[in-house]
Formats: sequence, structure tokens, C-alpha cells
Amino acid sequence: MSSKVETANSTLDTVKLVVALALAISVIAAFYIFAEQSLLFRVIGLLAGAGIAIGIAMQTEKGRRVWVYLQDAQIEVRKVVWPTRQETIQTTLLVLLMVVLVSIILWILDMFLGWSVGAVMGRGG
Repeated sequence: MSSKVETANSTLDTVKLVVALALAISVIAAFYIFAEQSLLFRVIGLLAGAGIAIGIAMQTEKGRRVWVYLQDAQIEVRKVVWPTRQETIQTTLLVLLMVVLVSIILWILDMFLGWSVGAVMGRGG
């Protein structure tokens, strides 16, 4: 009995997602098809259609899971401790210094390898 309910619910969710996707594609196509109309009306129609498509998609189990995921992500972002301005500047300067140092080392290595290959090949000696 439970599997029939889950199958019907899953099928209905799939239908809702297909309808939401078709609506989103239709709204985007209409935005470009009616290019001669006012941009304001086209954007309003695009936003309204997108809102309706999202509303339909949110009525499915996958839509609810996406909503819960976004809420959880927002909670996690609030927990992030951002560096101070001084820490950011110091880290940036350290990274720039390391980039310059490594580039000089690689330049010297490239010159040495170029010289050594030239010496082995009989050029530049």
C-alpha cells in the first residue's frame, strides 16, 4: 500500500518538475520572441514566469529538499569567521611575495636548463 502511494507521489512530482521546466523554457523563449515589445514588460513576464515555475518546482519533494539545503547553507555562511582587513592585506602581500620568489626561481631554472641543453647540443659553448 505504501509503495503505491510513494509511486503516485513520485510520478506527480516528476510531472510537476516537467511542467516547471517547460514553463521556464517557454518564458525564456517568449522573452526573445517578443523582442519588439517593451523591455520592461518582457522582464516582468520573465520574472513572473520564473516565479511560477519555481513555485511549482517547490511543491515537489526535490524542491523541498533544495529549499532545506539552501536554508542550511545560509546558516553555515553565518558561522564563517571572516578575516580582518589587516589579516587580508598581510596574506595578500605574502602571496604576492611568494609568487615573485617562485617566478624568479623558475626563471633561473629555465635559464640554467636552457644553457645546459645548449651546451650538450653543441650550441652556445
